[in-house]
Amino acid sequence: MPWIRNKPLHVVIRWQVLFTAFIALVFWGVFGLHAAISGFLGGMVSVISSIIYALIISRHKSYTAGGAIRTALRAEAVKIVVIITLLWTVFAVYEEVNASAFIGVFVITVIIFSMALFVPDDSKDIK
Repeated sequence: MPWIRNKPLHVVIRWQVLFTAFIALVFWGVFGLHAAISGFLGGMVSVISSIIYALIISRHKSYTAGGAIRTALRAEAVKIVVIITLLWTVFAVYEEVNASAFIGVFVITVIIFSMALFVPDDSKDIK
């Protein structure tokens, strides 16, 4: 993901993807295919919205505090709209969704995203 220049966001999105893949495999072995697909979709809702958020943040070029806040609020608003749209789409389209797996993995990946606060930002740009 070289287009995401913010190191903490880059790291937590990688964690989200790895967790989503791991838990989907675990669900497949323990609960079956529909739970695995549901868990994967729940994780991907958060991953996709996080990538969109990171792209908006990475394009930020203002050097004022007000500009940074506007960009962060805009990115968060877009992220929320994307989440609502994707959650609705999964429930509307995938009839065999396992709601517990879907919502559970979604919530955990959202929590993983909040861990960006704890990732040190050693460099401004990812190379």
